[in-house]
Amino acid sequence: MNEAADDVSKAEAGSEANPELVVISGMSGAGRSTAAKCLEDLGWFVVDNLPPSLIPTMVELGARSQGSVPRIAVVVDVRGRRFFDNLRQSLADLDTGGVRRRVLFLEASDEALVRRFESVRRPHPLQGDGRIVDGIAEERALLRELRGEADLVIDTSSLNVHELRAKMDAQFAGDEEPELRATVMSFGFKYGLPVDADLVADCRFLPNPHWVPELRPHTGLDDEVSRYVFDQPGAKEFLDRYAELLRIIATGYRREGKRYVTIAVGCTGGKHRSVAMSERLAHRLVSDGVETVIVHRDMGRE
Repeated sequence: MNEAADDVSKAEAGSEANPELVVISGMSGAGRSTAAKCLEDLGWFVVDNLPPSLIPTMVELGARSQGSVPRIAVVVDVRGRRFFDNLRQSLADLDTGGVRRRVLFLEASDEALVRRFESVRRPHPLQGDGRIVDGIAEERALLRELRGEADLVIDTSSLNVHELRAKMDAQFAGDEEPELRATVMSFGFKYGLPVDADLVADCRFLPNPHWVPELRPHTGLDDEVSRYVFDQPGAKEFLDRYAELLRIIATGYRREGKRYVTIAVGCTGGKHRSVAMSERLAHRLVSDGVETVIVHRDMGRE
């Protein structure tokens, strides 16, 4: 009788499957709570402000749930060096245990973070007796190593809540993990490079529709602007060759286990050329089997 019970216990232990884990971190004010709420709405079991040392315990409990908790998201707030060391050790333990885990890092510019803290009249959690920018600088220094190790970085500087939710849905809603997910982001160089870009393409070699009076008020989403852009010498050739280059890069990313890539396409203002090129490039990626999200960061900003 006892032997039979032991056999059943061993069988149950052998059938335990580790849940999928996402660790949400990043800058205070960059949207951690919104990202967590989005995952919760998608059916993830979300734990906020869990001490990093308890993450392996949470995963173990999920594994014992007999499949009722298949996906866990943990929000962590790194405010001290020891806290970060605990997180690093916990992630190493999970890797040793074969747990499929990802780190999502929410980023934003100093200007955007200051504006958000001032709008809600709250101090930054690390500013102490100093200014908001002092707290931001200290937190950014503490998080630098974690950001470098993150699987996915989302820059929320120019995103509203709905746009952030759309990006989260695109990355985490599917039941099956695709081989590679891409974000194609148009932007204006005059507003700065996207901090979360893995690859950057420059469309400023093409004539600017801004200087064509009848095209100036339109965007790269409009047919007349898109036709103008791709009627220019080198535009179609650039699209063809860059798409081919991305096929090579995508093959390497899949081989190395990289699941996310952000491709930034820039022009001067992020309204005409980069928007038109991003749309065409995204269609090429989709046709190559890459799940793709399009973000026009600076369109409408002027």
